[in-house]
Amino acid sequence: MNPDTIREKVKAIESKREFLVQLLDKPNLGILSVDVKQAIEELDELIDEFEFTFPENNDNLSN
Repeated sequence: MNPDTIREKVKAIESKREFLVQLLDKPNLGILSVDVKQAIEELDELIDEFEFTFPENNDNLSN
């Protein structure tokens, strides 16, 4: 897999975060809000780790 493909996939995952934030604002979510909050936290960690491991200005990802 080339670096651009990996970045595109991570960006696609990152774009789902906004949906989770909007879902969290729904008043009828009930106990599921705990799971949504956890999903947001884990998504943020995944994105942070990816950006740390593969900085945007570094194309040293191997195939």
